[in-house]
Amino acid sequence: MIKQIDTRGLSCPQPVIKTKKGMQENPEGVEVIVDNTTAKINIERFAKLSGYKVESRKNDAEYVIKVERQ
Repeated sequence: MIKQIDTRGLSCPQPVIKTKKGMQENPEGVEVIVDNTTAKINIERFAKLSGYKVESRKNDAEYVIKVERQ
């Protein structure tokens, strides 16, 4: 089961740190909610460099980033 992580309102590097912790706790994958483009870009970069598949979608002013093990 994919764990959901809400990082809205947090500034970098907190969203990436929370994503990393979530990936360690749930190696199969996580779904991260962010409310700024910088966090989205940084999480996507971190996840891809860690060997994960990344999909993002925009919901109004938020992004939902799905990070899954390949």
